[in-house]
Amino acid sequence: MRHLHVAETRGVYTATLRNTTPPVPRSGEVLVRVAASGLNRADLSQIAGRYPPPPGESEILGMEVSGVVESTGARVCALLAGGGHAEQVAVPAGHFLLVPAGMDLVSAAGIPEAFLTAFVNLVVEAGLKAGDTVLIHAGASGVGLAAIQVAKHLGARVAATTRTAAKLAALTGAGADLAVLSEGKRLAAELEQAWGPGAVDIVLDPVGSATLGPNLQGLAVGGRVIVISTLSGSKAELDLELLMKRRARLIGSTLRSRSREEKARLVTRFREELLPAFASGALRVIVDAVFPPERAAEAFQRMRENRNVGKLLLDWGSPLGPA
Repeated sequence: MRHLHVAETRGVYTATLRNTTPPVPRSGEVLVRVAASGLNRADLSQIAGRYPPPPGESEILGMEVSGVVESTGARVCALLAGGGHAEQVAVPAGHFLLVPAGMDLVSAAGIPEAFLTAFVNLVVEAGLKAGDTVLIHAGASGVGLAAIQVAKHLGARVAATTRTAAKLAALTGAGADLAVLSEGKRLAAELEQAWGPGAVDIVLDPVGSATLGPNLQGLAVGGRVIVISTLSGSKAELDLELLMKRRARLIGSTLRSRSREEKARLVTRFREELLPAFASGALRVIVDAVFPPERAAEAFQRMRENRNVGKLLLDWGSPLGPA
């Protein structure tokens, strides 16, 4: 089977398709013929040597796919710890979801990583409930647009940020009540002007260092800040007095490194609580662009340069039509 190998030199990506033997499913795994795979910033970190897969998982890039189970023909999408950017992948049986009715296979590859990340951090880690106010940084990313939709679907009021003025419309298009440029002191001022001081109950933050201060300034008493990545750096000063005054919780969270058993439990909850919303149209995958694997370097470059609005997907050549 073919799989993708990607390298980066001085900020420029090259991608080649290499041949290897197909994976042999272990006990508790199924073999999936891949229709599409989704790009994630974790892929960029792995390429840079900063984010290896957990021990025992595939070294091949790719953390989410859609496709067909070889043994049954079931149309599925799946969460992975690695191995997704390939023509076949072995998937833990508890880590896949049936593709929602009416959705094409390629688009379905944009569900697992983005929407599970949003669900795990907003619902499981932060305890999101109807009526909460949520701030989502990097709102035009695949995870950001998923998180806006999940929060709105569950009855929250949502603000979302972007560094790019041209992306503001995408945030409101996904359902954000307030779309804010995140540069300088503008964020805290706009939040306070719109909703008053200390209005934010939950912050979903993949940015890190640059946003920690503004996060605390706008936080409600008892608020939660969930840090899921460090795009602006991993070192930051923390105003402990403000943290105490807000009685706030600062929570670090990753998904990839969790055990297979824990992921299976999270996938089950997601299947029960959110997956039906795709069939009804309440949730949707917002796709920026679809590339063939032969042009994967363009897709990775687009993500690195922050030009995408929504998911970047690789189409491995399987049928596009809905069920």
